[in-house]
Amino acid sequence: MKAFQTICRQLRSSKGFSVEPPTRVDFSTSSYSCSRKKKVNPYDEVDQGRYSDLVQSVLSSRGLAQTPESLFEEDNLLYGPVSKCKPPKQDEAAKVPGNWCPLFNPEKSMKPNATSTPTIPLRIPLQRNTIPSVTKVLQQTMTSEQIFYLERWKQRMILELGEDGFAEYSSNIFLQGKRFHKALESILSPQGDLKERDENLESGYVESVQHILKDVSGVRALESAVQHETLKYVGLLDCVAEYQGKLCVIDWKTSEKPKPYIRNTFDNPLQVVAYVGAINNDANYSFQVQCGLIVVAYKDGSPAHPHFMDSELCSQYWAKWLLRLEEYTKKEKNQNIQKPD
Repeated sequence: MKAFQTICRQLRSSKGFSVEPPTRVDFSTSSYSCSRKKKVNPYDEVDQGRYSDLVQSVLSSRGLAQTPESLFEEDNLLYGPVSKCKPPKQDEAAKVPGNWCPLFNPEKSMKPNATSTPTIPLRIPLQRNTIPSVTKVLQQTMTSEQIFYLERWKQRMILELGEDGFAEYSSNIFLQGKRFHKALESILSPQGDLKERDENLESGYVESVQHILKDVSGVRALESAVQHETLKYVGLLDCVAEYQGKLCVIDWKTSEKPKPYIRNTFDNPLQVVAYVGAINNDANYSFQVQCGLIVVAYKDGSPAHPHFMDSELCSQYWAKWLLRLEEYTKKEKNQNIQKPD
């Protein structure tokens, strides 16, 4: 190595000779470093000329805006054809009932006079006859979705309680509702027993509706039957009274689950408007009702949820009730035709 450096110095000092610094060469004693090969880029081996058109078309398409059609084609290739579902059914409110009858009776006064206002609430007994009741019409015309959820709830309860347990549970629910209505009837009636009223105040359901009862006055009817003389149906309403100054058909309900919205009450609004329409077309009632009220009470005494229905909302539900009544009438006719003589 020293001899090599000496020769280089002599050549630099000689005229006419120029020696560039030698390129640095790293020596390694590692056999791995000597044997390591340089990585080869596989794309360098691709025939660029052969695929230049394809590359250009791909690059040029990036800047183009995609249209809905191109997106659908792309999704179709990636995920398969679109499975189209049936369009949703039109709302029943958009349909016009063939059995149309006005909810409000123009022959009855909207504001009852002193002579038409009973001092003692009406209690007309329900006559059992062939005319269908509001409850029966609603039960016979439930939608398939309503039937499905009702049956699923029933099966879940039977699985949890057993057949006998579920029967006992249903009986208890019925008795609790009956006692609750009896208690309210005693509280709202001017002829009610004071001792019985005090005992009823201990009920959780009654405690639940205390803030509602403060706004109820001018009771006109309690547990009284109604009949629509034109549409031919009957019912037994809970109460007709003024709520916050407006005359209403009041329907008292009990529930184990909170029902803060009127949609949680299922067919109860249809039941209320059916009673409203019946009162307005029943000669036994000299007054007319334009509003409804659904009160959902709770056993634990928590504040009940009141669902007030003004005249506009009642009119909307009235159209739906007429459709259900029309459906029931058609079913009954078809069953009568199929029955053998």
